[in-house]
Amino acid sequence: MSPEEIATLPPMDLAFGELREKLVAAVLSGEKTATTSLHQSYLAEDQPLPQPGLQRLLGREDETVGLIEITDVSLRRLGEIDDEIAFAEGEGYASVAQWRDSHEDFWHSVGEAEPGTLTDDSLIVVERFRLVSTDLP
Repeated sequence: MSPEEIATLPPMDLAFGELREKLVAAVLSGEKTATTSLHQSYLAEDQPLPQPGLQRLLGREDETVGLIEITDVSLRRLGEIDDEIAFAEGEGYASVAQWRDSHEDFWHSVGEAEPGTLTDDSLIVVERFRLVSTDLP
């Protein structure tokens, strides 16, 4: 792909700052093959859900550091998230309970959900992806 074609791809921006650096490193190492987000955040921002296909993986300064392919996007209830999804996040979670605590803390800290509002029925967007290339023109 040419640089112009790459620039037209949707961006995947995993968090921000140091957390983004950590998550991008996990994608580049192959440890991270999924990401999760709150469905209500898409609704609040009137944004469509991600679609399968190529995306630009963004680094800390919003530079393109690789190409990924979204292979599947699904909605799951928070109570249906399992160890497999928690492990696919590539952040070293020992269990889905640890994943849930960490994610709820994050969503609360960035204002995506008020404390005490997330339940087992809250909808989570699960994106599965694979790293396609880091060899960019």
